[in-house]
Amino acid sequence: MRRYFFGLLLIQLLIPTLSAQEWIVPADKKGKLSTFPFNDETRKAGEKLYSINCMSCHGTPGKANYLPLVPPPGDPATEKIQKNNDGEIFYKVSVGRGQMPSFRSVLTSNEIWNVVSFLRSFNTAYKQQVMPVITSSAYPGAVIGLLVSFNPADSTIILKASATSEKSSVPVADAEVKLLVKRTFGMLPVDEPQTTDKEGLATFRVPADLKGDTAGMVLVSARFTDEDVFGSAGKDTLLNAGQKVTPVSLVAQRAMWNNVRKAPVWIILAYGLGVLIAWGFILLVLMKLRDIYLVGEIVSSDKKE
Repeated sequence: MRRYFFGLLLIQLLIPTLSAQEWIVPADKKGKLSTFPFNDETRKAGEKLYSINCMSCHGTPGKANYLPLVPPPGDPATEKIQKNNDGEIFYKVSVGRGQMPSFRSVLTSNEIWNVVSFLRSFNTAYKQQVMPVITSSAYPGAVIGLLVSFNPADSTIILKASATSEKSSVPVADAEVKLLVKRTFGMLPVDEPQTTDKEGLATFRVPADLKGDTAGMVLVSARFTDEDVFGSAGKDTLLNAGQKVTPVSLVAQRAMWNNVRKAPVWIILAYGLGVLIAWGFILLVLMKLRDIYLVGEIVSSDKKE
């Protein structure tokens, strides 16, 4: 499902004129820049996201082998796509439009920038501009940071927000923050958004049925709700806050998608019976043809006598 929706999103991202109305990005969003430089690592991460979510519709960039949909998904390596600046691409992926959902709660800001990084690798004239530090209009000149920890005593996750400048570090108070946990098809909110207190702390209740990996580890992502004020500061942290879950193998039991050694018995018997009936029918037809031939030979001999 995540792949389907993300493909639809890029259809409008890469084709600005899907409808008669041009998709105009607000002026204050066009200048948004990545907070980190694009490199081989970000391009590789973006390529992985693109391959999983986008390649089925858009094909391989530069090959023009996208699906013949209406409107066409388009090739992200073309000039038509590359003329969008970084802020415009980021905005369109984040906000969506029409039938395309918003992906700001599905992909992290860094994941979206990784996709942008991969798309830009097909533009030899592209020169990246990087936002040097994550600053906030509420805390001018300070770098906004988030720390996340898990308290197993009451199954809560504690978030601490702070603004650090060259001279001091102060708590970020009265800021709405949200906590998301990575699932197979996106990011799932953990509890309702909370507001930091005067110490810059916010507490999130962990659901009792939150599933983790085999060790109970879950990847949580903390973000500010209002990125215009606090920047795109975020914190991805692996916490031992979930239930231990052992994945169920799809081939451990007999199932439709299993191999012949573990396929359901009734399918094996039905298939075998079907093959026997088919070959039996073929043999019956051949025997009847043989009988017709022999009768014809006898009739011919009688006429000659």
